[in-house]
Amino acid sequence: MSTLAVVEEILRETAVPMSVREIVERAGVRLPSKSKTPDTVVARDLSMDIKKKGEGSLFIRTSPGRYTLRALAGAVVSPTATDAAPSPLAASAMRDAAARPPQPMSALPARKPAVAASPSPSPSRARTEGDVGNGLVG
Repeated sequence: MSTLAVVEEILRETAVPMSVREIVERAGVRLPSKSKTPDTVVARDLSMDIKKKGEGSLFIRTSPGRYTLRALAGAVVSPTATDAAPSPLAASAMRDAAARPPQPMSALPARKPAVAASPSPSPSRARTEGDVGNGLVG
C-alpha cells in the first residue's frame, strides 16, 4: 500500500483535517516508508500530489501542514446564520478597508535605527610592527 493510500484511509477514518504529525502517529507501521523521518515523507508525498494533480488530487491543504480529503472539505458543516453574517459595525469596517488603496511603503512610520553593538574586546596580545597598516592598530 502506498503512502498516499494509507493517508487517504486515515483521513477517511477521522473525517477531520489532520496535521502531518497526527497522520504519521495514527498510521504507525502501516506506512510503507521505513524512513527515519516519516513526517517529511508524508508531507512531501501530499504536497507533490496536490501540486501535480491540482483540483484532481484527492487531498487538499486546509492550512500549512494540515490536510484532509477534498471530498470531506466540501462537506464541512456550514456555520449558523448568526456566525455567517458579520455585525453591521464589522461589515462597515471591512468595506472601508477595501475601499482604501494600499499605502506605499514610504507612508509607513520610520523605524528606529538599530543600536550599535559595543565592540567586543579582542584577545590580548603584544603589538608588533607588522600590526601597523593592516588595520589591527587602533
